[in-house]
Formats: sequence, structure tokens, C-alpha cells
Amino acid sequence: MRLTIKDHIRESRVFNERVTIGLALLVILIIVIMVRLVYLQIISHEHFSTLADDNRITITAVPPTRGLIYDRNGVLLAENLPSYSLDITPERSKDIDATIAGLSQIITISDNDITRFKKLLKRKRSFISIPLRFRLNDEEVARIAANRHRFPSADVEARLIRSYPNGSLAVHTLGYVGRINEDELQILDSTNYSATRFTGKTGIEKFYEDTLHGKVGYNHVETNALGRTLRTIKRIPPVPGENIYLTIDARLQHIAEQALGNRRGAIVAVDPENGDILAFVSMPGYDPNLFVTGIDVKSYNNLRNSPDKPLFNRALQGQYPPGSTMKPFIGLAGLELERKITLTSSFCPGWFMLKGDDHKYRDWKKEGHGKTSLDKAIVESCDVYFYNLARILGIDRMHHFLSQFGFGKRTGIDLIGELAGLLPSSEWKRNKYQLPWYPGETLISGIGQGYTLTTPLQLASTTAIIATKGKRMQPRLVFAQQATPDAEITLLPPQEINSVTLEKSSNWDKIIKSMTRVVHSPHGTARTIARKLPFKIAGKTGTAQVFGIKQDEEYDKETVAARLRDHSLFIAFAPAEKPKIALAIIVENGGSGSAVAAPISREIIEQYLVNGSS
Repeated sequence: MRLTIKDHIRESRVFNERVTIGLALLVILIIVIMVRLVYLQIISHEHFSTLADDNRITITAVPPTRGLIYDRNGVLLAENLPSYSLDITPERSKDIDATIAGLSQIITISDNDITRFKKLLKRKRSFISIPLRFRLNDEEVARIAANRHRFPSADVEARLIRSYPNGSLAVHTLGYVGRINEDELQILDSTNYSATRFTGKTGIEKFYEDTLHGKVGYNHVETNALGRTLRTIKRIPPVPGENIYLTIDARLQHIAEQALGNRRGAIVAVDPENGDILAFVSMPGYDPNLFVTGIDVKSYNNLRNSPDKPLFNRALQGQYPPGSTMKPFIGLAGLELERKITLTSSFCPGWFMLKGDDHKYRDWKKEGHGKTSLDKAIVESCDVYFYNLARILGIDRMHHFLSQFGFGKRTGIDLIGELAGLLPSSEWKRNKYQLPWYPGETLISGIGQGYTLTTPLQLASTTAIIATKGKRMQPRLVFAQQATPDAEITLLPPQEINSVTLEKSSNWDKIIKSMTRVVHSPHGTARTIARKLPFKIAGKTGTAQVFGIKQDEEYDKETVAARLRDHSLFIAFAPAEKPKIALAIIVENGGSGSAVAAPISREIIEQYLVNGSS
């Protein structure tokens, strides 16, 4: 056996080398750690501090305050009122249904509220609060506060809600706001509407949505583990929507709505000099406040299914036969295109027949008007005269002349959904029905019947052109805007569009004179409204048939169903010499224009001119 002798010197050297290497590695590691700590704590402090803040800082969108709407005299028509709502944040609730059930024991929550909430729940992110109930009263707010510990996902939020202080006044002009639906979410700017729950649905509220809405703001807030806000770190304030001023005179609007009363119809009054709409009435109306936070199904169905169609904007979308209100325009066409009619008269026996046709086109006056000039035909509304004049002019010449006034075209008013009416021609009928135009259709077009259709807005606008002897202004509902409550009001200039020019300007005077005699002559169809008037009104009555009458029958309103009776129409402007107001009125199934629509006209015009517009 061989004995091995240990080399203590060598072992000691190896040990010392290993210790030295270990210490060197330890020093290196300590240096690396120190460098890393310096990098993390000093060099990259700001970066990692921001990352840490992201775990406790939330950016919340702040909705802008919606702009207010005033009438031309500063009367408030649409405002914002504070209101409390009960909101639930889904990600903070373990069981949404249980939360709703528990809250239902504290306050009243309807099935409609729950249905609406669950619809929103499907399309909203879980960290965004969703309203369950709107318009909480003080007692309901107190109950929720007392039970706050039971519902960590529920919050009472104070926000501004749109309100219409005058109820149904001018509702078809103002429109209303409502909750944003799925289709609107695809169209609206998702960033700017991130905190907005309502948008304009109809009327001015919809057309001027971009102006009224404003721009969203943001809050950087610190929250705790439960999501409760501790403090606001940074705030980017929202930009409020602009206030807008309507051309509507609220006082005149109220008078016009009262004058129409419970009857179905429309009234449009305009300042002929600048196109400002002074009154825009469609009756019946409805309360727009019902729609702001969500109308219940029963109330909506009552409105939608009502035979009176309160949701229908008759002034903008109602298309009616203009009846005899077209006669001044047809007469003007005759003066321009067939000047010899000023020297000749037609004989009215009470009916008119085309050569080779045994059909009698009857006059409203059974015994006829006898020898009739253009002036007499307008004053007494002789149908036979205009049957003959229409025959002479022909449908296509009438179409060309009347189109200059805007018949058959949208006026371009600042509302959405306007209809154009219909101004027929032979070409239109060929394209529409693949049929020729018949001479008898020309005759009835001469008295505003047949295919011819106008809207009340269109009829008021064209009447204003006669009032100004050819000056054609763009109808408008907004004349000024205001960026902030303290800012100056910015006026929007009126716009003149293609004026109507006649070869002989004196023809304007002839038609205006005849329209004035409609009201102020002993034989005028609207003579009953002239009594004790301090100014002169130029006007024209109209009665439009709702259905046809057979050759051997007579119209008897007492035997005709109420909704099949003739429409009552009247167009007018005043003072006749220097007009300040022009209007068109239609009363559905109202009967005679002279008996129903004309007296309404006098009331509105007299209130505006005599008692003032403010």
C-alpha cells in the first residue's frame, strides 16, 4: 500500500484562488445589481412610474354641455336640467341579475328599464357604467346611499338632461334628443361621443347635432382597488356645444298653434325679405320630453298608431293638392306667356268641355260666373277660366314656368326629411307610368288638382316670391349662433337664390292687385276677414278635393266622412304694399278655404303686425 502525502501549500493556493474568484464574482454581481437599481430607480424612474400609475389611474371621458336653443327674441326653447341616474359598472358586479334584483327592492325599476339596460350591456365595455334608471328623486337617491355598501357596482350619477320647457310648442321644428342606438353608433365619432348617451333624433336637434353637441373632455383620476375615485390628477375640460337662435317667434308660434286648435293641419309663416321662418306649425303635436330618457312602449304605440299622426311633420313632409291657391301662379304664367289674355275674357256657364269630349269639368259655382276676366277669376276663384287658360298654356309650359318658383323641388330648409311635392309634366308621366298625358289632366292641373302636390313649406315659400315680386330667399330656421354664453352672438347672413324675373314686371302688380281684392273686394272669396283690418292682406283661398266625384253627383260635406272632406287652404302676405309676413295654411278636411283657413290667417297676421313679434 502506497502512502500519499498531502500538499498543504498547493491546496491552500487552490483554495485561495477559488475564494478570490468567488469574491470577484460576488463583487461583479453586486455591481450589476447596483447598476440595475440605478437604472430602475433613477434613470428610468419616470417611465416605470407611469407604468405603475396605469394600474391605479383611469382616464374617464367628460361629456360636453349641449348647446341651448332660443327663439328669435331670446325665449328659451331647449335647455339642460340636472338629473340623477342609477348606473351600474358591469366589471364590478359578480352577478348583474342579483344586483338589479336587490336594487329593485329599494327603488322602482320597470321591465322597460331592465330591457334597455341589458341591450346596452351587450354593446358596452364592462368597465363603462351603464344607466339603469333615470330621473331619480331625492328619496330614491337617499335610499341608494343608505344601502351603498351592498352594491359596490352601483353609483348615483348627476348629469344634465335635455328638457323642453314649453312642452309640445314647435316640437316639429325643435325635434328632440334620445339615447344613441346601434345604427347611430356606426355613424357618430366614437371618440367625441365616448361620454355622450344622447343625440339629436329629429328637427333642429338632429340637423344641428354637430353644432349643439360640443367636444368631449377627459379626467385622469386615481382610483382604489374597488374602483372608487380618490382624486383627479389631470383635467382636460370639454368644449360646450354652441347655442343657436331660431328665426321662429315663440309667441307667434303659440298663437298659430292655438288658432289651428284641435284640427289637423299645418301653418308656415315666413319673412319674405330674408327667408326667416316665423312660425312652423304641424298639428297635432306631442311632448318631446317623453323621448329624452326613453319613452315607454305604451305611450309610443299610442303616438305611432294614432289616426291623427302626431309624429308626422305635415309642414315639411305633408304633400297636398294646392287647389285654387295655384291660380295666382297660373294667372301669372298666362300674363307672361299669353299676353292676349289681358284683353279677353272667358264666359263661365258653370262648366267647361273639351272639344270632342262630352265630359263636363265643373266650376265650384253651379250657376257659373258669367263673363270673367283674369282679375275676376282670381278674386272669385273661377275654375272655368283656369280650365281654359291651362288648355291654352299646356302642361309643359306651365311646368317650365312654375318650376322657377320652386314647385316640385325641395326648398333646402335646414331640416332633415323635407319632401319635394310634385309638379307634373308630360315627360314625368311617361317616365312614371309609361302613359301619355291627356288634355283633361291639363285642365285640372290649372286649378291645382290632379297630380300636382305641394308642401305647406313650399307653398309659403312660393307665396313669398309673389310678395317680393320675384325675390327668392332661402328659407331658414337658424339665424344666429353663440359659441359660449358670454360670447357675442354671430349672425348668419340670409341667402338669396335664383330670383324669378318676368319680361313685364308690371305683371307682378296685376296679380298682387287681384290677390288683394280676394280679401278686400265685395265679391272676394276671403272678404269676411277684411272687416276692420288696419292694413291690406293679399291672399288666395283654396279648397282641395280628397277624392273624386262622379259626373252626375254633387259634393255634400254633410254626407261625406270627416276624413274624406275637402282640405281647406289659404295663402297670403301683408301688408300687401310692403309685405313683412307671408304664409300658407292647410287644414286637413277643413272644407272651404274662405271659411276655415282664411280666418286663421287673419288672426296670425294681425297678431304679428299689430301686436308686434316680441
